[in-house]
Amino acid sequence: MGRMLEALFKLQNVERQLAEVRSRIRRQTSAVTAQQAQIQELLTLQKKLQDESLTRQKQTAGVELELRGREAEVQKLRVVLNGAKTNKEYAAILTQINTIKADNSKLEEQALKAMQEVDQVKGQLEQLKARAAEAQGRLEGIKQQSAAESQRLEAMLKDLSQRRQEASADVPKEVLSVFERMSASREGEAMAEVEVQGKKPPFEYVCGGCFMSLNAEHANALQTRDELRFCDCCGRILYMASADRAGVQ
Repeated sequence: MGRMLEALFKLQNVERQLAEVRSRIRRQTSAVTAQQAQIQELLTLQKKLQDESLTRQKQTAGVELELRGREAEVQKLRVVLNGAKTNKEYAAILTQINTIKADNSKLEEQALKAMQEVDQVKGQLEQLKARAAEAQGRLEGIKQQSAAESQRLEAMLKDLSQRRQEASADVPKEVLSVFERMSASREGEAMAEVEVQGKKPPFEYVCGGCFMSLNAEHANALQTRDELRFCDCCGRILYMASADRAGVQ
């Protein structure tokens, strides 16, 4: 490689490491955010179940109150039944009592079902509380680990940024501008090696970035001139690491 491409290649190595460190920092942040989102989801479900439990408890209390009122009515009717003067009056009151008791039986079934549902919701609520507590514990662990790792990564980032500044000083400004634009769109992978395939001429050339075929003109130019050449497919800056198997034609 020529002097300019050699400088770009060194810059590319630093840029690749910078991209990796930045990616790891983002993953650290994402891990905390994802765990916080999971906890929030559990808390939302917990609130929903708490509201549902309260609603069902109120419904159960209403049924029980109605049952007590009906039982009191039955007791009053029994007193009236004992004072009935005719068989017709006795039969009518007894029918009324039996009707109320039949309705009460249905209400008791409803009350029992409602109580069972309340217990079921309470059980689900306890499970959610346990899961939320467990998730909170994991979050604290992730935060501690993330803090230590982030501190280490930030130190690496600072060191690599300094090295990048030093490496970029050897690259012409107009070339650096092209490199930075490509690097930003390729997550630090602005360059790609021209890979030579075949043991003897005619060689075939492939872009090491997108693995698409390249015209031999690129290999010829890179062997004789220190200039920017771009992959016709992915647009990466091309370079050749060795002249051993260049196969210039």
